[in-house]
Amino acid sequence: MHLLVFYDISDDRVRTKVACTCEDYGLDRIQLSAFYGQLNRTLQRELIRKLGDLLGDTPGCIQLVPIASEEWHKRMEVGSVCSTILNS
Repeated sequence: MHLLVFYDISDDRVRTKVACTCEDYGLDRIQLSAFYGQLNRTLQRELIRKLGDLLGDTPGCIQLVPIASEEWHKRMEVGSVCSTILNS
């Protein structure tokens, strides 16, 4: 299943750890605070637990948005870089 992870975290240390964890799960950075990849539901749950542990009491928000393949293929994009990053 396709997956988007977005976050808004002011603490540099926590934000860096969240980004590294997303990369550890094979997600690709698509913007400064956004990652894309494909993970099954079990790994999604594991990832959101780990990200929640990293965030702890730090002010911020992390969103994990699963997107079914049929919906993913309906997405619209503008720009030449989009296709290289998100064409999965």
